[in-house]
Amino acid sequence: MTISATRPLLQRRTAMLAALAASASLLAGTAHAAAAVGQPAPAFTLTDTSGKTRTLAEFKGKTVVLEWTNPGCPFVRKHYDSANLPGLQKEFTARDVVWLAVNSTEKAASDYLPPQQLARWMQDKSGTPTATLMDEEGSVGKAYGARTTPHMYIVNPQGTLVYAGGIDSIASARASDIQTATNYVRQGLNEALAGKPISQAQTAPYGCTIKYKS
Repeated sequence: MTISATRPLLQRRTAMLAALAASASLLAGTAHAAAAVGQPAPAFTLTDTSGKTRTLAEFKGKTVVLEWTNPGCPFVRKHYDSANLPGLQKEFTARDVVWLAVNSTEKAASDYLPPQQLARWMQDKSGTPTATLMDEEGSVGKAYGARTTPHMYIVNPQGTLVYAGGIDSIASARASDIQTATNYVRQGLNEALAGKPISQAQTAPYGCTIKYKS
């Protein structure tokens, strides 16, 4: 076979390999893509601190808050010691909102709390989430792109992610800042429950870096 005859065959093979590489890259990107506001919230199944299996799907038809937490984080303690987060949980679960606290801290981390201890801490802080979920493998946290504790999300009754970001507008560990900060979660929930679009649907989260399992 001459060089001129083999050139088209080589070109076709090169094009095919490029297409395969592009497809693989696209699939890899999709596998690691974080949840996006305006898109369906990633489905999940996790066990809560009492050992019960919980899914996002079981709460379809209700507004759901996802709160990434870690008791070892001073930013989390700011919002619990001040009763800010327990107050939000109580306020909105009374309005039929589902509130799920999620702990994605890996077991090897020094501030990891096993389920019973985490449940006891939540109770001691007067926390009233619908459930506290264990995500030690980090799969759910990574699916949502959760980066900090706290990192907050709101899912509407249709299962669409409508808010992602910080709990409020002042990125500090000082409890005194809570009073002057804009509470994005309260604002977003009040708007969503009133049937309005969330005015600030995406904000910058702040807090401690989540200690994911590597």
